[in-house]
Amino acid sequence: MKINHNQSVLKEILLITNYFPPEKGAASNRMSSLAEALGKDGFEVTVVCPLPNYPTGNVFQEYRGKISTTENTSFGKIKRLWIWPSNSANKFVRLLSMISFSLSLILFFIFSKTPKKIFIQYSPVFVCFTAVYLGKVFSKKIILNVSDLWPLAGLEMGILKKGPYYSLLQKMEIFCYRNADLIVGQSEEILQHVSNYVEKPTFLYRNFPAFSPPKIQEAQPSKEIKIVYAGLLGVAQGIFEICQQISFPRNVSLHIYGAGPEAEKIGNLNKPHIYFYGELDRTQLHTELQKYDIAIIPLIKRIYGSVPSKIFEYTRLGLPVLYFGGGEGENIVKNKELGWAVPVNDHSALQEFINTVSKEELRRFPKEQVQRNSVYAFNFRKQFEGFIARMERI
Repeated sequence: MKINHNQSVLKEILLITNYFPPEKGAASNRMSSLAEALGKDGFEVTVVCPLPNYPTGNVFQEYRGKISTTENTSFGKIKRLWIWPSNSANKFVRLLSMISFSLSLILFFIFSKTPKKIFIQYSPVFVCFTAVYLGKVFSKKIILNVSDLWPLAGLEMGILKKGPYYSLLQKMEIFCYRNADLIVGQSEEILQHVSNYVEKPTFLYRNFPAFSPPKIQEAQPSKEIKIVYAGLLGVAQGIFEICQQISFPRNVSLHIYGAGPEAEKIGNLNKPHIYFYGELDRTQLHTELQKYDIAIIPLIKRIYGSVPSKIFEYTRLGLPVLYFGGGEGENIVKNKELGWAVPVNDHSALQEFINTVSKEELRRFPKEQVQRNSVYAFNFRKQFEGFIARMERI
């Protein structure tokens, strides 16, 4: 009995993340898939996250009026902590929101017994910095999951400017790298960026989905080519700009699902062949997406380190992608033969593609072949097993 007890202690892990279901989005899906896989692998998982509030900036109805909640799950438990939520465009208001969750994290570490190993989602920077600092104070083994390169990404998108605030974020970023025992990155560019600052053990862990690939539905006869976007409707994705600048001919339409800062503007558009449906849960969305011909994945500009997880999710459903983001993501789409790539931020080239795309062009990337390529190249289980083997060496 004593040996079994020690073994169970060794298999405990704490996951700290700013995003978790019922919130939607890539970060939430990534952390949920990881928690479930760890649970199936015999780990006792505790997820610590804020009360759900993303992307609306308001605590979800069923959690309002609560300071914290604890939920039991198949993989362990979820501890949701108080946050003062905000999705304000004002960076100082957003900073106050991040600091509020950081304060909740401090109280959690002081008053809770925590496992030896902690897995921390980076970013937001302030939350990650707090978690890493607490991990060092409490002598934890820290696995740092870097999914985007803040503050660099903010600088490239024009959200941040160089100055005292940017320098502070950069110092926090480097602190997190230096104090991690293992750094997990979702792109080769992220791992290269980290290596410019520290020499640490690293592991490439992309946001591969774990759901079973559905059977490809037989296409209904139609002359119309339906392009779909599903996800966050924010500045970085540039969907509103695409809607403004691109005209869709009679035989091509754009269908948009999601929520975010630009959702209201997109919903108020009155432009031919553009349709907005709002937000669906992931299961419903997967069913709807299979009805479309092409999934568009845009970024407003090439963001170093960014590989949108929509590449892996859409193609697993069998959707060929129209990639409009450049960088490492573009190379993946081309090399794995998953669809078309248009030069990032080149709206003239995008308009040319829209004007000339045809049913014959769709046959270049048949849905069945795209799905086979995706399932073969993006194996969640194989990647997860490699990650566990690497994590157990720290």
